[in-house]
Formats: sequence, structure tokens, C-alpha cells
Amino acid sequence: MADDLSAVGRFLYETGTLKQTRRTGWWMAGVRDPESVAEHSWRTSLIATIIAKLEGADPARAAYLAVWHDTQESRTGDVNHVGKKYAPAGDPQEVTADQMVGMPDVLASAVRELVAEYEAKESPEAICARDADKLECLLQGIEYKAQGYENAQRWIDNSRGRLITATANRLADELLAHGPLDWLRTALGEGGK
Repeated sequence: MADDLSAVGRFLYETGTLKQTRRTGWWMAGVRDPESVAEHSWRTSLIATIIAKLEGADPARAAYLAVWHDTQESRTGDVNHVGKKYAPAGDPQEVTADQMVGMPDVLASAVRELVAEYEAKESPEAICARDADKLECLLQGIEYKAQGYENAQRWIDNSRGRLITATANRLADELLAHGPLDWLRTALGEGGK
């Protein structure tokens, strides 16, 4: 066998912990059982494809960046904004380098490059992926607010103010103008857009 995949197997088990790793910032908004990092990353990747396609960037590359953007949290946990003041999260590139130890070089170098690109915030795809991260937080905030968590408004406002692309800003306006169940009403022919 050309490459030993045991490190890759261990990494797949490791990233599975992200399905149980909660996004801790939502606890401050009173959300008892917030979304997991894996749930956040999935929708962020989907949003990244949409923003990138409409912005003329490569949607596959944007999704590729987005799907890896929080994988380091399997080692650091999700450290919320206040927590970072006291215990800064590990550098994403350093954590990724540790995670890639023992993996085939073709894979390890590709992942290290992806994380570096995302963290550099320069390529059109990285900008779209980062906007997707913020837009997903805004969307989750709207959903939590609709469930009665009024304090989620802070996350909605903060995320809205950090968007860069025209598409993400337009999508934010649309999301803020509609409720989380408007899609269902439309699908059932009950009116709406």
C-alpha cells in the first residue's frame, strides 16, 4: 500500500466529535442545547456555495474552505468570544498541522493550504466562505429568536455588521424580512413569496 491511512482514520473519528461539540456562544443567549459545530459547518458550506456562485467565485472551492473552517475545534473546543479573552483558542494553522501528522503528504499539504487560505481572508473564495460563516450565524440567530430566545438578537446584529460581499448582504436582508417557516407556507401553497 502506497500510503498508510491510519492517521486519516483516526482523524475521521476525531472530527466526529464535532457532532457533539456545541457552539458555546449561544449559551450566553440562553439557548440550552445549541447547534453543534458540525451542524454549523454543514450549513456554512452550503451557504458558501451559494454566495460564491452569485459572486462569480468558485463555489466548490468556497465550500471546500467552509467545510474545513472549524475542524480544529475537535481539539480546542468551541471557544466563544468572551472565552477567547481569557483562554485564546489555538492558532487554526498550528492545530491543523498537528492534526495532519502522519497523513499522506498530498492530503496533509492540501488541508494545511486550505486552512491558511481561509485564515488569510484574501481569495474571493475565502471571503465568500467567511461571509457564509457569518450568515449562518445570523440565520441560526433568527431561528433561535423565533424559538423565544430574544437575546439571539445580539448575534444577528453582530453577524449582519460583519458581512462583506454584496450577495451576503442581500441574503441577510432577505433572511431578516422573512420568518423561518415562510418556506413551508410557500411549499404548501399557503401564500408568501
